[in-house]
Amino acid sequence: MGRRTKKVGPTRGLGARYGATVRKRYVKIVTQMKKPHRCPRCGFPRVKRVSVGVWRCTKCGFTFTGGAYTPTTKLGVVAKRVAKGAPVEEFASAEKTS
Repeated sequence: MGRRTKKVGPTRGLGARYGATVRKRYVKIVTQMKKPHRCPRCGFPRVKRVSVGVWRCTKCGFTFTGGAYTPTTKLGVVAKRVAKGAPVEEFASAEKTS
């Protein structure tokens, strides 16, 4: 019995092109994008990418915007925290009283 071919995952269409580092980055991004993400409304891991930056929950139908490859980004989390206002204002008032 002969050997099986090497499992290459998402890079199967790239072959030996583009270099190992670029292919590793591609694998990391695509696997992160394809895995099921939690819905911010219903909480079920059913969120799929519709197009770049547009995400939809297949269970409840909630459509929202996010990052290109993940539904939430680090900058988006910080912006949401600032929009709420509580942690940032507490920190600023603590500095003024010191």
